[in-house]
Amino acid sequence: MLYLWEPWATIAQRQLPKHMQNTLRFLGLLILFLHPLAVKSQEKGLAYNSEHLKIIAISENSYVHVSYLDIPDYGRFQCNGLIYINDKEAVVFDSPAEEEVAKELIKWIAEVKNSDVTAVVVNHFHDDCLGGLPSFHALGIPSFANQTTIILAREAGLPVPQVGFDTQMELEVGTGKVRNQYFGEAHTKDNIVSYIAEDRLLFGGCMVKALDAKKGNLADANVQTWSQTVLKIKAAFPELQTVIPGHGPHGTVKLLDYTIALFAPPK
Repeated sequence: MLYLWEPWATIAQRQLPKHMQNTLRFLGLLILFLHPLAVKSQEKGLAYNSEHLKIIAISENSYVHVSYLDIPDYGRFQCNGLIYINDKEAVVFDSPAEEEVAKELIKWIAEVKNSDVTAVVVNHFHDDCLGGLPSFHALGIPSFANQTTIILAREAGLPVPQVGFDTQMELEVGTGKVRNQYFGEAHTKDNIVSYIAEDRLLFGGCMVKALDAKKGNLADANVQTWSQTVLKIKAAFPELQTVIPGHGPHGTVKLLDYTIALFAPPK
């Protein structure tokens, strides 16, 4: 910081009246004081960070886990999942694509949060949601998904979730509850959302777009029904405050509004 402070000191000593010298000295000291606070603010919420996994606290009990997928002709792509912990029990929403990264995630929950993973919930059948499932299954952790996800994962030769549901399933996590529900086709024909009432938080997966994101992978999408599906989700959770997309920064209900507008049929 000397490169910043020394010119101010020179000006104060040689060019300005005494009362302005004192003001500049005060401002210089204030910058020196606030700089580490600004750095600390940027790191707020970062609970864990490695080459392959990042974990960000967004409430006392909820964390976004971020892993990465290498896509040909694109590069490294950030993929979001969620962790919800209540009374030493944890549920993971979407597994990292790589089994070793899934093990890293489970280890962090066990060793840092002193909690047991009791379930993993799969948002849809793509590998950025279920690629690491074998690491959970090897530890006896059950996996849950829409019945259609199980069918599609099996057909695609991907790891297959163990327990299916048709429209809605509620999981108890400690003293808390998570509502997992299918509202209709969008990014895929099987995509669900997961809602944590305690935090008024929705994990939307790839059906929900981050602000300013593009439409992304449409290979398995139904763009005709996408907006209507997200409209149903918004209506179902009127108290919603925090929304986690499948990729990119989390935000508020504005992410739902953005997604609805992005896929709205032309007038």
